[in-house]
Amino acid sequence: MIFIVVKFKVKPDWSERWLGLVDSFTKATREEPGNLWFDWSRSVDDPNEFVLVEAFKDDAAGDHVNSAHFKQAMADMPQALAETPRIISRQLDGDGWDRMGELTI
Repeated sequence: MIFIVVKFKVKPDWSERWLGLVDSFTKATREEPGNLWFDWSRSVDDPNEFVLVEAFKDDAAGDHVNSAHFKQAMADMPQALAETPRIISRQLDGDGWDRMGELTI
């Protein structure tokens, strides 16, 4: 799978509006056949930073970045961003989350 984490630093006046701005992008991505997950979180240390954790089946990431909703999101997001997002993108073995061995419930 392709595992991606992106940190988005938004302008303070967009902090409460960010999730609304990316809502249609999020919904459309989650409906893609090869999407495994597409989850937003907000930093507990910086209210202006949002973290996106996403994963795709190996052959689906290309379709994602070539989709109309991805291109629209790339056009919509810059107005709200304070800086260029930071990303980690890696290909990993597996197709989902594993259980944590050090903490079993």
